[in-house]
Order: sequence, then structure tokens, then C-alpha cells
Amino acid sequence: MKNRPRFTFRLPLLGLALAMLCALTMIATQPAQAQTFTVLYNFTGGADGENPYTGLTLDRRGNLYGTAEYGGNQASGCLSYGSSTGCGTVFKFSPVGSSWVLTPLYDFAGGSDYGNPAVGVTLGPDGALYSVISSNSTCDFLTCGKVYVLRPPPSTCRAALCPWTETVLHQFTGAPDGSYPASPVVFDTAGNLYGTTVFGGNGGGYYGQGTAYELTPSNGGWTENIIYNFTDEEPLPSGPLALDPAGNLYGTVCDGSCYGAVWELVPSQSGWTYHDLYFFNGNNGADPGGVVRDASGNLYGFTVGGIGDQSATVYELSPSNGGWVYTLVYDFGMSSFITGLSVDSAGNLYGVNSGYPFGLGFVFKLTPSGGSWTYTDLHDFSGSDGEAPYGAVVIDANGNLLGTASGGGSHGDGVIFEITP
Repeated sequence: MKNRPRFTFRLPLLGLALAMLCALTMIATQPAQAQTFTVLYNFTGGADGENPYTGLTLDRRGNLYGTAEYGGNQASGCLSYGSSTGCGTVFKFSPVGSSWVLTPLYDFAGGSDYGNPAVGVTLGPDGALYSVISSNSTCDFLTCGKVYVLRPPPSTCRAALCPWTETVLHQFTGAPDGSYPASPVVFDTAGNLYGTTVFGGNGGGYYGQGTAYELTPSNGGWTENIIYNFTDEEPLPSGPLALDPAGNLYGTVCDGSCYGAVWELVPSQSGWTYHDLYFFNGNNGADPGGVVRDASGNLYGFTVGGIGDQSATVYELSPSNGGWVYTLVYDFGMSSFITGLSVDSAGNLYGVNSGYPFGLGFVFKLTPSGGSWTYTDLHDFSGSDGEAPYGAVVIDANGNLLGTASGGGSHGDGVIFEITP
């Protein structure tokens, strides 16, 4: 296995950036059930990519899309980590009969094209893939990052490999714009795109405290609107965002004490209004990592601990009488690097833990029942089957879980896996 230890303690690019500035429900527990775990693909570090840190996106036909932070184009001007080199790739992973086929869609070129994608792709309403690149090898966090879209060839391609075409929708410029986008983008029903930047904006500080932005399609291009500038009191927005049917946007920040908060941005004809929904203080968790939303409007998220000996947690925020009610779903009892959370149509939660600082990572399930939650360990990674999963799993129409582990596998470069019930 190649360079195995580097994955156990490797933090994603966003974690490295934030580290610069931020230093009762009853629970039943069950052991791992009789799930079937299968490695569907072993990355090789070549044209297919290396180290898939960001999880997968699923389309209606069952195709999967993702990014690999390294591998692919070996041009200069890209990052390296240990023996991991290359500018990174965007790939498609498709079921063909009883097998799967991985197809590279785009190789980043470095330089002005940036590279090393650390954020996953979002399937847009037009079937194209949208995402952000946070930085490049010369980035100083002041004027970093871009929003881009990848589109398939306009006509049927008869070649073995048919690269998709990249278009830059927005290049960030720092203040008052934004810098270092690090959240996956989301779309509203009108086709507008939303995201956050960790730095930039006019909220103060040397790097800025981050922004929430909107990109609106206009005359064949896209127009940016900064909908909120984060401040010293609520800096450094990070993690996945949630958007409800009314157009309200939800996310998390580190906040001024680095404990963190969950926030809401509400649109109106006069602009956007910011609300803090819930604060973390260390005793109830610290350092939240984004939110997901279920069909009933409840928000779910996780904290990784990280303040002294505080525990990692999974929590729920439920709307009630114009406010929000916090419920502790699960307490891991120690700081633990949870890195992704998903919810299915039945309200079950699925989480991924990278293994940091202990072990090689695992996938877990939390099942609601009569006001309590049951914790189930679905799979513990051993290295040969992958290690250090960072992206949330996706759930297909049959209830199968599909995800990536950033390292391990046959070549030590990461895997795509499936867990079937």
C-alpha cells in the first residue's frame, strides 16, 4: 500500500485554511449489521485521478460524478502532497450491465486554470456540472478561487475519451467580492446559484471574514451578487449549504470564538437578512461542518469537537413557533473528525468519519425511533478496502450507499465503494 500514513492524518484544504485562524435524546447502540461492502473502483493515480476527497453526486440514471484532488494532468503550478502529484480530475462513474466504468471528464491544467479540486461537483438544472476551485499553488487567500461549469461535447463524440468543456462563471477578487470558495454550490428553483467563500468580503480582518454570494444567469453570462459579508462575530463560513423551497439559505460558521454557529439568510425584495439559529459553546460541540435538510424542514449537522477535549456530535435543529429547537442526536464521546452527513427519505442519517485522529475511518447510520436514535456502525475501513473517507455518501433509488475513500485500496490512491442493505 502506497504511503498509507499520510491519509490517516491528512486534513482537506479547507481544514488547513481554517486552522490558520481557528485553532436529551436517549441513544441505543448496535454493532455493524449484515451490510454488504464492495469496492467498485481502485484509483491508480494516473489519468483517472488520485485521492477523491469530496464524495459523489448522483444523477437520475444512476451515474456518479466526482473529483480527485490529484492525478491527471502533471502540469506545473499545481499542488503536491507527499507522493501525490498532478492537477486533479473530474470523473464520471457509470453502471454498465453488472460492472462500472470510470471516465475522466476533465483534467485541470494548473496556472490560471487552477487545479487540485477540493470541492465536489453539483448537478445543475441543465445537466452540467458546477463547482468551485478554492486555490492554486500561488494563492495567498486574498484573491483566490473561481466558480466553473463543465459541459459535455455539443455533439456525439466517437473518440475513446471525450473531454468536457470548462467555462469560468466567476473569478473571485478578494474585497469586496470574496476569496477561497470552499462550499459546494446549490441551486434555487429559478436556476440561481449560491455558495460561500471562507475569506474576502468587507467584513474586516486582513483576509476578510468571508461572503455568501449569488450568481444569476444573465444574457449568456452570470452576474454575481454578494448577499452577505460575514464579520468578526461570525467569520469563516464553511461546509455544505442547504436551501429550502422558500429560498432561505442555511449554513455554518466558525464564529469569533471558533466554537461555531448555524445561520440562516432570508431573501426579500430589499435584500437578504441574516439570523443566527444556534450557537455552539464547546459543551454542546464545536466547529460545525455544514448542514443538510430533510423533507420536513429539519436541519441536521455535525461538530467535530476540537476545542480542548470536547466531543464530536450529530445534532438536529427543528423549526418550531418561529424559532428552532436543538436536539442532540448522538455524542461520540471524544473529538472525532466527522466529514460528511446525508439524510434519506425515511429520515435516517448516514455519516462518514475520516478516522482522524484514530483509525482509518468508518461509515455509520443513525435511525430515529420513538423519540430516540439508534447508532449502527456500517463499515470500518482497513486500508486494503480504502481509508480516510471525507465526502458524504449518496443514496441511490435502491437504498444503496455510494461514496469514496481518499486513500487505501489496491494502489493506495483511494476507492469508490458501495454499501448495500
